[in-house]
Amino acid sequence: MYLHIGQDHLVDSRNIIGIFDMDTATAQKNTRDFLKRVEQEGAVVTLQPGMIPKSFVLVDFPDNILYISPLAPATLKARSEQTLR
Repeated sequence: MYLHIGQDHLVDSRNIIGIFDMDTATAQKNTRDFLKRVEQEGAVVTLQPGMIPKSFVLVDFPDNILYISPLAPATLKARSEQTLR
């Protein structure tokens, strides 16, 4: 099943490692360091530049990609649960 994560982007739900809340996850230094490293590696895709990011989605296929989404994690969770029905 595919999950719409914003701005016409669909990802295969089997490849999602995690969906994280931008506010709570970035409170930890380890997460901020991880985000910085992934950005330096060029593996970050901002789905809607100029919008306040609310979540990030880490996907492992075909490569490790981190999508920064303007959608709230609760919205993405609800969408993922709807696709399972």
